[in-house]
Amino acid sequence: MASRLGRVLVLAGAALTLVAATMPAQAESADKILKSANIEHVANLPKKGAFTGPDAFNSDLAFQGDYAYQGNYNGFTIYSIKDPAKPKVVSQVTCEGAQNDVSVKGDLLFLSVDDPRDSDSCKSDYGTPTSKKSWEGIRIFDISDKSRPKYIKAVETACGSHTHTLVPDKSGKSVYLYVSSYMPADIYPECKPPHDRISIVKVPLKKPKDAKVVSRPVLFPEGGNEQQSGLLLPTSGCHDITVFPSKNLAAGACMGDGVIMDISDRERPKVTATVTDENFAFWHSATFNNTGTKVVFTDELGGGASATCNATIGAKRGADAVFDIVDGELVHKSYYKISRHQDSSENCVAHNGSLIPVKGKDIMVQAWYQGGVSIWDFTDSSAPKEIGYFERGPLKPRSIGGSWSAYYYNGFIYSSDIQKGFDVLRISDKLTDPAAKVRLSILNTQTQLPF
Repeated sequence: MASRLGRVLVLAGAALTLVAATMPAQAESADKILKSANIEHVANLPKKGAFTGPDAFNSDLAFQGDYAYQGNYNGFTIYSIKDPAKPKVVSQVTCEGAQNDVSVKGDLLFLSVDDPRDSDSCKSDYGTPTSKKSWEGIRIFDISDKSRPKYIKAVETACGSHTHTLVPDKSGKSVYLYVSSYMPADIYPECKPPHDRISIVKVPLKKPKDAKVVSRPVLFPEGGNEQQSGLLLPTSGCHDITVFPSKNLAAGACMGDGVIMDISDRERPKVTATVTDENFAFWHSATFNNTGTKVVFTDELGGGASATCNATIGAKRGADAVFDIVDGELVHKSYYKISRHQDSSENCVAHNGSLIPVKGKDIMVQAWYQGGVSIWDFTDSSAPKEIGYFERGPLKPRSIGGSWSAYYYNGFIYSSDIQKGFDVLRISDKLTDPAAKVRLSILNTQTQLPF
């Protein structure tokens, strides 16, 4: 999602047409839930404490062992998911800073802060975007005791950290954080244009207090795609990067461009292929298939705040685009978008998802904000199809909400709902059932590990 701050995307357009849903569904009486027959809603934990307000957006998820970690604009929550049907809050840490997207490695947790603060403290207040004294970047926590996380380090990064990607080094002694940020302006002292680069933070795992920015590579020395106009945003940094470490590959969603990178040298990634698309307003995120031969890019038309799942916007905008990688180049094969048209009050657009680990198949679960959660098959790159879904009705009173992230982990789908909390789903389908046998010890979705 676009930040709430100085770099907010104001992309909402005119009133949108309301069209009734056409796909068969089963309804649950509570919360007006609609879902396909192959989906079970296993559990929900509502937001609590300091995270209950409508502006306390739940954000991204990460997993390790029997624990799930959920970011929130006001901090983060650690859940025990040892029994997925009965998830439990282990701890909740208040530490304001949008978006607080999260990743984990060993005893360390990392949060992205794309929000000018008056200090790097968890007790900080909102800072002044035009002041050099304001802080934004990466916060690092010790989570060796899940019930009492400890804040140990902050690393300031230029333009803040909208998202970050955890990249293991080849020795196993450190991790790199590829920090994505975007939308510079002359009034921001630490984020002036051009901003066609990322920041790379190196974190020694045994000495995390030594974490620091080690490089700021320029990905677009020629400026990237600057021909965009209107709602189509020009390249000015990246929103999201996904890495496939075992293949030394990365895929970047960089505002006006989709890119492939060689990350053989972790501190000096190099763009090897770029692609643009006339229907993409805002290249938001990327997901490889399990063999690294395809990439699904998402277009977050409207910055996550607009209603784009309707007949007016259509099936090619605010959608996914499936690309095959052919001789190192990205070849467009198709678009995928949920076909259930949403109410004009419902923010809905393609957002965060992950692969469902089925050998020989390319299947993904994905969040669509108030469009809910969609499970879809892109094994045939040219003809993707939905195989399951879950969604709630429009929020009342109207507000930004829905599923921010939906990821598959060890037999269950976990959804971070901006307003409704933490959802656990299960799909029972012949296409996805083999995935239930796959057991992962960790899942940071932007760090793709082969299964």
